Amino acid sequence: MSLTSCMLHAAPRTDKSVYLTSDLAKALRLTGNRTITLKVGSKSAILPIRLIKKSGQHMHIPTSLMTTLRIPRVGNVMVVSNSSRELRIGPVIGVLTNIEGSSRPFGSKTGFIRQVIKTNSAKSFSFAFSPRSVNWIQGTVTGIVPTESGGWARKTFPLPDVVYNRLSSRKAEKSAGMEHFKNRFVRKGIPIFNWSFFDKWDVYKLLDGHDAFRYVPESRINPTSEQIREMLDKHKFIYLKPTAGSLGIGIFRVTYNPKRGYFVRYRKAGKNVLIRYAKFEGLMGMLGTDRGRLSHYVAQQGIRLIEIDNCPIDFRFHLTKDGSNKWVVAAIGAKKSGKGSVTTHIRNGGMLMTPEQVLRHVYGSRAEQILQNAKDAAIQLASGIESNYNHLLGELGFDLGIDQNERVWMFEANAKPGRSIFKHPSLKAGDVATIQNVYDHCLFLSRFRSRRDG
Repeated sequence: MSLTSCMLHAAPRTDKSVYLTSDLAKALRLTGNRTITLKVGSKSAILPIRLIKKSGQHMHIPTSLMTTLRIPRVGNVMVVSNSSRELRIGPVIGVLTNIEGSSRPFGSKTGFIRQVIKTNSAKSFSFAFSPRSVNWIQGTVTGIVPTESGGWARKTFPLPDVVYNRLSSRKAEKSAGMEHFKNRFVRKGIPIFNWSFFDKWDVYKLLDGHDAFRYVPESRINPTSEQIREMLDKHKFIYLKPTAGSLGIGIFRVTYNPKRGYFVRYRKAGKNVLIRYAKFEGLMGMLGTDRGRLSHYVAQQGIRLIEIDNCPIDFRFHLTKDGSNKWVVAAIGAKKSGKGSVTTHIRNGGMLMTPEQVLRHVYGSRAEQILQNAKDAAIQLASGIESNYNHLLGELGFDLGIDQNERVWMFEANAKPGRSIFKHPSLKAGDVATIQNVYDHCLFLSRFRSRRDG
């Protein structure tokens, strides 16, 4: 395999040949070849090679052929020779997402999608698309790309070399039609990563039996009244979480005090609510266990987390695969809960901090070692989930906590982590790093990395 970059030109010629400078042919080890299969995403053509006298690494392709192969632009591109008879230009990277409008086509995620597409756009072809944008018969996608003026334009691309899945609807993604759609890429040999959102119990099952399972609090799916009573007797407080929930919506924190009874905290109409029940039966009536209200809930052991100002702290670890297919901790944000809040979510009154701020406050000179322990745990958790998962993963978000005995715990795992932590000024570098790592992983999956790079 030979990988390099070149300047791509549209040639005003009528013949069907690809023109290479000698420098480029030599870099790609194509000397002596008379024909080549030229590939761009899913499009290909078998063409004669013609060498031209010009210094530097240049490729000239007739304009009509540029159109046939759906090559979206000229300029700098990466080119790889997998064999002496095949050349690939690209990579063509597709970001699968929801399209909502024209001025802000991806809604609240428009800025993020723009960042993803523009990362290294000078040497690859990246675009966003929705499931409706794909023409399977023609092997093309109507992609959306940012313009220099700040707007958006539509272009036709070949089916991509790799798909980064950022669909944001849990319900739509679980439909049979969407499973079939994504599997069509797999059948064509096109890698698609971050297959779907996790349910909370999915993560529990994926980690069960792995070394990293020790970081998971005791949990029960569809808990019965008896199981809730047992967990409260044992742990004194628990969380009840919707299996498909996010953003802290629908979570109850239940605390048991042998002398005072049962306390339940939750959020309703934008406010934190606290109710006391003298008897267990009253609590169960409110939670609706006899009506099956907890049939899609997980009961999770409560953990006494480290605190600042009597407010619990947890951490969002944003992990990505890199260009060598290794998990790396790309960014970490610390979240301090709001007074009376069930969770540390910022929208529920939580405060965003850096992990260094928090851990120096709690542990002083030992902060760095404590943070390293948590990073090691996050990598183990990512590896554990990946080892039992049937699809490709390239990005994971973990909500981790450190208890008052310095033990690390994992409360949530997200296959499509949110990006609210990057609003903190000190985490801007992490914002860039996560997107760059995703791009590098796209190079790995699309085989636009040389072997020596991993």
